[in-house]
Amino acid sequence: MKAIINVFLKNGVLDSQGKAVQHALSGHGFETVRDVRVGKQIIVEMDESDVAVAKEKVAHMCEELLANTVIEEYEIEIQK
Repeated sequence: MKAIINVFLKNGVLDSQGKAVQHALSGHGFETVRDVRVGKQIIVEMDESDVAVAKEKVAHMCEELLANTVIEEYEIEIQK
């Protein structure tokens, strides 16, 4: 089973990397870009047959290690 975890900054947290990308895009002629947020994607392959159990385990991984829950949020997608 594969878990795809998308981690991104919470709304209201300054995304300096996103602002730098937005500025660079504008400099390359993409003036219509209003905002850019940069996050990370983590893909975890695991030996688990139950989707609910897999999602619960991955959520625990996120809370413990993969995301800084003070400033970041995450979304989990489980693929069989």
